[in-house]
Amino acid sequence: MNQCKIPEGYHSILSLYDTQRAIALTKRIFEDTLCGALHLRRVSAPLVLEAHTGLNDDLNGVERPVDFDIKATGTHAQVVHSLAKWKRLALHRYGFPMGMGLVTDMNAIRRDEDLDNLHSIYVDQWDWEKIIAPEQRNNDYLMETVREIVQAICSTEKTMRALFPTLDVLPKTDPNVTFITTQELEDRYPDLSSKERENAFVREHPTTFLRQIGAPLRSGKPHDGRAPDYDDWAMNGDLLFWNPTLQCAYEVSSMGIRVNAESLDRQLSAAGCDDRRALPFHKALLGGELPDTMGGGIGQSRLCMLLLGSAHIGEVQSSVWDAETVRLCAEAGVPLL
Repeated sequence: MNQCKIPEGYHSILSLYDTQRAIALTKRIFEDTLCGALHLRRVSAPLVLEAHTGLNDDLNGVERPVDFDIKATGTHAQVVHSLAKWKRLALHRYGFPMGMGLVTDMNAIRRDEDLDNLHSIYVDQWDWEKIIAPEQRNNDYLMETVREIVQAICSTEKTMRALFPTLDVLPKTDPNVTFITTQELEDRYPDLSSKERENAFVREHPTTFLRQIGAPLRSGKPHDGRAPDYDDWAMNGDLLFWNPTLQCAYEVSSMGIRVNAESLDRQLSAAGCDDRRALPFHKALLGGELPDTMGGGIGQSRLCMLLLGSAHIGEVQSSVWDAETVRLCAEAGVPLL
């Protein structure tokens, strides 16, 4: 389904060549800054995972992975949706010490994604995960980490504007983070949909971390879907920015303290996913074999869009678009890579 809308009068601030330069520099600068802030080390990541391991991210539980058979092994593999569970197992296998973590380029195909200005079937993000102490499994530590990520984004923005002064026409990213829970947001805007609530709040609080996503609210519905087997629904959230180009709330990162054996047990039952208990990853976690971790994904194209003032994600990544999107962008003078 096409939901592409190009703002009236929009044009890219940078030339096509400078946009390509800026994409590469944004990714390089931000990754280095993030690694320094969160004590991360870069590792290689898989593009595909064997289906029977249960390591692929199920997202909202309804999205279909790209699935295919492997002639040489006789098994089935899936193109990743994300590396939420793989990262935690990798930390254990690679012997990372307490307080250290990994970051990797995650490239995914989400075949069921609706296409609009912010969504593509191709997803590129920095997937990161770090080992934490049991006493750090709390919202204070989560919020401290959110502030560090926002500072890394603001630092990258400052460097990019020094390198490309024409970007100074854009409003600067607010480094001050407002924290609110999904229940508080529902209480504030009971008659609005989840997305409408986000837009209403983030318009007034342009850097927001929306906490506690996944569990049903008092209305009986969750704010948004979240798989039961990686984030602890009581200690997670989405980092949202106000996008001045598109005039909407804009998710750049989803992250959280990960489930331990107790919260995994509870969330699997609540989500009706008890069949996953027999999968290798889940058995290891329920058996106390994996370390306590926190982690998340930070959208690479999303961050580039925000810092470069782009109106469509196709300006900062190469993907496949429907004919209507191609037509609308061509008529508006928006170059799709």
